[in-house]
Amino acid sequence: MTTRIADIAAHSGVSEATVSRVLNGKAGVSPATRQAVLSALDILGYERPARLRQQRAGLVGLIVPELSNPVFPAFTGVIEGALAMRGYAAVLCTQVPGGMHEDDCIDLLMERGVGGIIFVSGLHADSTADRGRYLRLIESRLPIVMVNGYRADIEAPHISTDDVAAMEMAVDHLAALGHRRIGLAIGQSRFVPSIRKTEGFRRALARHLGGDVPDELVVNTLFTVEGGQAAAQILLDQGCTAICCGSDVMAIGAIRAVRQRGLRVPQDISVVGFDDSLFTPYLDPPLTTIRQPVREMSLAAVGTLLDEIGGTRGTRAELLYRPELVVRNSTVPAPVPAAAEA
Repeated sequence: MTTRIADIAAHSGVSEATVSRVLNGKAGVSPATRQAVLSALDILGYERPARLRQQRAGLVGLIVPELSNPVFPAFTGVIEGALAMRGYAAVLCTQVPGGMHEDDCIDLLMERGVGGIIFVSGLHADSTADRGRYLRLIESRLPIVMVNGYRADIEAPHISTDDVAAMEMAVDHLAALGHRRIGLAIGQSRFVPSIRKTEGFRRALARHLGGDVPDELVVNTLFTVEGGQAAAQILLDQGCTAICCGSDVMAIGAIRAVRQRGLRVPQDISVVGFDDSLFTPYLDPPLTTIRQPVREMSLAAVGTLLDEIGGTRGTRAELLYRPELVVRNSTVPAPVPAAAEA
């Protein structure tokens, strides 16, 4: 017992005496401290005393698609910190290609007895995915919150970046620099963020062109470095002088493709990313990008979920957070054609 109490005290950041008071159901401990001790007990795998055996409301599930894209660790860090401040602990489950599937994550979290789940860019963001997994959670009265990827047929709180406005900002910025042959390197067309970013791109570019946007200026690929590189190769063949990317990671691939052609960023081709990941100011050149309001969205997701856990029903309307254009050195005025120079 002594070792167990010491472990729990160290993990929860309180004294062994406080742990003892919580385990024995004694008064004089704040709700937040009590919750921190119970969360530590659960996380460390210790069995709760009989008097404390109930749903482990101190645990909250967090499902993210991957950690290789820096935006997902960013969401994870803010969400975990916000939960800890409220006396909760996040149980992180990351999907792995060929390994853990979102359904496996849900099963694992349910076995851990989480009080609710936050989904960040999960299968809910896939417009073709079966919504049944979420309906079953809703029917079981487990609170859930969805981040990025609105589905009107899933009656749960949704928190999203305004992807339409984001691409309008990117195109307007490039058009103000004189670019007209602007391409979009974006992920698979079945994902809600891709659909919305494409809508914003087409709407803004049509406004500047004064007509329809040619289909060849939109290339659907993967949200990866390789995907951005492949899409940029196609867009360069279409004579684009600027490329908007669906993520900062894709923008890295686009820059690579430009340089493989013996061209320069930004002197020959301007590139705009999306997310404003931590590394973007340190790229060569520092990347102009659309800043996704990760902190604000994460705090809203945590607050909404904990309200739901506490019995307060949140809005089922989508909460849209406006992004911000961050101008750095990867975008400059469009190059002047040789004939015009003459």
